Amino acid sequence: MSLTVDIHSFSYKKGGIPKDHTGNGGGFAFDCRGILNPGRIEEYKVQTGRDLSVQEYLETKTEMPKFLLLVQNMISISIENYLERGFEHLQVNFGCTGGQHRSVYCAEKTAAFIREKYPQAKVIVHHDEQPQLNSETAV
Repeated sequence: MSLTVDIHSFSYKKGGIPKDHTGNGGGFAFDCRGILNPGRIEEYKVQTGRDLSVQEYLETKTEMPKFLLLVQNMISISIENYLERGFEHLQVNFGCTGGQHRSVYCAEKTAAFIREKYPQAKVIVHHDEQPQLNSETAV
């Protein structure tokens, strides 16, 4: 068995923290609302955290790089422990106001980080407010 990491972006206003359906009772939930919201800027309103201009804004105009580094360091502890112990599931959730910009960005960047650092783990990304963006990478 391998470790599956389910990563969710979600909206605190619309649905709240996603439920863990694996029976483990949850996982990490990171609140991205402390980072400046590009969704309040007209040119970014219809875009998502996967759009390059939104990513550039978050990476150069906000504290997002520091935030993500801390997240990556924290989840790495659990991923390494879970891999060593043969655990099968970990859930990582990122929430923001609308589930469109900051949380989508964090989910995508975290998925890329895990895929690169822990290629033995399966990563599934769920964008709860943007389901057309969902992705899965098998081991």
